[in-house]
Amino acid sequence: MSSVLYDTPGPKAKVRNVIYTVVFLVVLALAGWWVVATMADKNQLEADKWTPFLEGDVWTTFLLPGLGETIKAGALAMVIALPLGALLGIGRLSDHAWVRVPVGAVVEFFRAIPVLILMVFGSALFVQFTDIESEIRPLYACVTGLVLYNASVIAEIVRAGIHSLPKGQGEAAKALGLRKSQTMAYVLVPQAVTAMLPALVSQLVVILKDTALAGAVLGYGELLSMNRQISANYSNTIPTLIVIGLLYVLLNFVLTGFASWLEQRMRRSKKSTNGTRANTMVAGPTGGEGTLAAVPAQGNGTESATSS
Repeated sequence: MSSVLYDTPGPKAKVRNVIYTVVFLVVLALAGWWVVATMADKNQLEADKWTPFLEGDVWTTFLLPGLGETIKAGALAMVIALPLGALLGIGRLSDHAWVRVPVGAVVEFFRAIPVLILMVFGSALFVQFTDIESEIRPLYACVTGLVLYNASVIAEIVRAGIHSLPKGQGEAAKALGLRKSQTMAYVLVPQAVTAMLPALVSQLVVILKDTALAGAVLGYGELLSMNRQISANYSNTIPTLIVIGLLYVLLNFVLTGFASWLEQRMRRSKKSTNGTRANTMVAGPTGGEGTLAAVPAQGNGTESATSS
């Protein structure tokens, strides 16, 4: 079916699409065959390199503890970075220059520095100025770097999400006499969460994957760092990396699946309450007798009805 952005392909276009699909599948199959053949030539498909993953010792000694450390570092960074990023994003929208300018400088500074440098710098600071034990110092440095970088990125996501809302929402709240903080807390942020959720989930996935940097540089015992220990014991580097990669895929799939479920639930909740809230009559800011205003929960403009 044709539309403004899409025209239904004709007979020749359909034939071309079929040819492109067949060529792509053939190339993909050849690439897969080459990978398998190369691994076979390098003896990477032998049973003795894969059987360790069917034993409980590899999982209980290496993989599951490493996965637990990855989840712990990622969860701590998420719990700290999300509210901090929201505060920074709202601070960038402040009407006061003494708030907006410093917050903007902080966000741009930490957003421009690679997260690996932040982790290394944090580790050096903990060594010089704290008495944190060496066993848990990599965790602190990992979380510090992840929080500083990702909170700055989340701040930009929050700012963009709030800017994406129709101006009528803020104007309606202002017409009702709400302060800027009340407008942000009760009107703008709740509506912007749904729009921001896909970008936020993508950033949370980045947080989980970036924990591997701490394992590579700081010696943190996360999932990817277990590759060195497993390979040293079983001489199966490639199979180990494949299994670890699949674990990362599974972990991120669970995270994105939960976020998709949460987004759908929020949308259904908003639709179910939209009709009721749109017809709710709220007392106007003037407090005049018989003056009422009806503000929709979500819309492209300001709708008000007054009666006296």
